[in-house]
Parts: sequence; C-alpha cells; structure tokens
Amino acid sequence: MATESAAEPDDVAGLAEAPAAAREIFGEQFPSAQRYAELLATAGVQRGLIGPREVPRLWDRHVLNCAVLSELLPPDATLCDVGSGAGLPGIPVALARPDVSVTLLEPLLRRTTFLEEVVRELGLENVTVLRGRAEEMVGKISVQIVTARAVAPLDRLAGWGMPLLRPYGQMLALKGDTAEQELADSRSALTRLGAVEWAVIPVGEGALGAATRVVQVKAGESPGGVKAATRRAKAARAGRSGGRPAETRAGGRRRR
Repeated sequence: MATESAAEPDDVAGLAEAPAAAREIFGEQFPSAQRYAELLATAGVQRGLIGPREVPRLWDRHVLNCAVLSELLPPDATLCDVGSGAGLPGIPVALARPDVSVTLLEPLLRRTTFLEEVVRELGLENVTVLRGRAEEMVGKISVQIVTARAVAPLDRLAGWGMPLLRPYGQMLALKGDTAEQELADSRSALTRLGAVEWAVIPVGEGALGAATRVVQVKAGESPGGVKAATRRAKAARAGRSGGRPAETRAGGRRRR
C-alpha cells in the first residue's frame, strides 16, 4: 500500500513501514507523522540526535511510544516538553493532538536548529521551539503539563519541571521499566516540590505491543515549592518594572 508522505519508507534505509496503529493515533496528521519519522531516520541520525541502530524501531520505540501520551492530556492544554532533544515526546504529541499548544524546550543549539526545521517542514502551528534550560524559565513559562523523556532521574527532573507548572498542573515523565523504583525513591523530593499526588500510568494499551509507562505527578497550589514561588514572584516584579526576559530562539507559530 502506498504511503501518504513525501517519501516512501523504502526510500529511507532501515525505516520500517508505519504500523496500522499509527494511522489510528495520528488520524489526518499521519502523513506529517510519517515525514517526521523519515526526518529522524535521516537528518536526526546524521546530526547525532538518534542512534543509527534505532532506525528500524523508530515507530514502536520512539514515535508511537511518545504519541500515546496524548491520552492523558485535557482538551486545549498548554504543554512544555523539557529537554526535548529530537522532539520526543513533544512533536508526536503535537501531531496526535493539534488542540494542544506545545513548547519544545531544549538548551543545545544543534538540537533547537533541528527542531525548528522540523516544525517549519511539518507546518506545526501549535508548536514553539525555545532554546534554554528549564531553571532559566521559571516565571517565564507557565503551563498545565510538563513532559520529559530520558532527561534525568525523576527527583532531578521534578526540580526542573514542576516550577514551570501552573497551580494544579501535572508532570508526565516517560520512564519505562524504572518507573516504580524512581517514584519510590523520589517521594520526599516530590513532596518538597509541591506535588500532592503521583502514580505510574500505562498508556497505549491495545494500540502498542507494550504499553508506555508514564510517571504522573500532580501539583498542588504551589508547583515547585517555596523556592519556585519566590522566583516566579521575582520574575513578575521584573516584568512589571519593564525588565525583559533573556532572548530565546523560537520556531513555529502558536495557534490563534
């Protein structure tokens, strides 16, 4: 069966044909999802963002594994993907859920350059690319959802991601087989960071061969704890006095 993307899968060495589940998950955005997989398999490998051995399993292990995270998102949510790297999970989520406004936050120039190129090529109007570190964005970014994949141990990741949340927001971390242990090891840190509830949630059951395991951490009224609240207040005062936040690289356009 012919594909709907700009290039056939056979044109990209090693990239398997998209599983049937991909069409169900991405719907009308399936051609864009297929093009994204091709970009990962070519430019992503050439620039060292994806290992060449990952190409044959890009769909199952990377693209679809991330896209099913969209099951946990409320309608019209705002989301920041911390340490986005090659755009995982942020880009698959943005493709699966065009109603969600996604910020891809990444500190390395070569990665943000790749992300900007992908966003432009796919025409993702619900995606913005920012170059910077999460700890620099407290008081500048405020979202309902923070996502991350393969960025850091859960306690450290929560220290970066929780302060970017709005009150009662949630952090969704893809953790695989280590999910329960990392959660057990991080409970005291999560409490200090303003978390009030946490659990390991399987997503993609039935669509994928193996469900994606997500650590879901729900924040209370002060995400990130006291230090984050102080930093947000300081940033707000700077904004009222005319101070400008540090310049960031941006790609894509937010949906109006």
